[in-house]
Amino acid sequence: MGSTSRWARLGNHVLEAAIALAMLLVGLFGALFPVLGVTGPLPPTDTREVQLNAPATLPGTAPAGPMALRGTHDAVLIFTDPSFADRLLLALPTLAGNLLLMAALSILLRVARTFRDGDFFVPANAPRLFAIAAIVTSSGLVVPLADMITTDLLVSGTEVAQSIRTVFEFEFPLLLGLLIAAAAMTFRNGIRLRTDTEGLV
Repeated sequence: MGSTSRWARLGNHVLEAAIALAMLLVGLFGALFPVLGVTGPLPPTDTREVQLNAPATLPGTAPAGPMALRGTHDAVLIFTDPSFADRLLLALPTLAGNLLLMAALSILLRVARTFRDGDFFVPANAPRLFAIAAIVTSSGLVVPLADMITTDLLVSGTEVAQSIRTVFEFEFPLLLGLLIAAAAMTFRNGIRLRTDTEGLV
């Protein structure tokens, strides 16, 4: 029993360390480095994946034999000398997504710390899981919306503006957030059921 308890404590410490490490890496590579790229000390982000109004035309792609080569609507917008405003707009979607991810991880770390006592159904964890669900869901909306708005601002008034279409696309975190919300609701119902059962004993 003591050995099992020690392994359980070790597992909890490993889980907490993994979440803390993930927060550190996201904060370093997903938040600090992009900010330093905008302000100057590090090379800035100078590209943005975009959608074209029409498929790209590829040179020398006439059908030959059983195969043919055709362009797609995907392209990469490249800035040879981005201004401060350009650097900020290029980094904003990624920065927003990573800040939201750090917020979700910080709450998840608080949830993991409650596992030290071996009780997973801590009442405080239900609202925490709902908060994580809200953050993850919002990231599935905020990031593509920021990408669409900043892309439009980047190309507005330029020669390439007519060739690029700015579209809003739902991303996987939106679905993931809804799944986490469903799990949080089940978790809350489990806590209520246990509380009611303990009241009958």
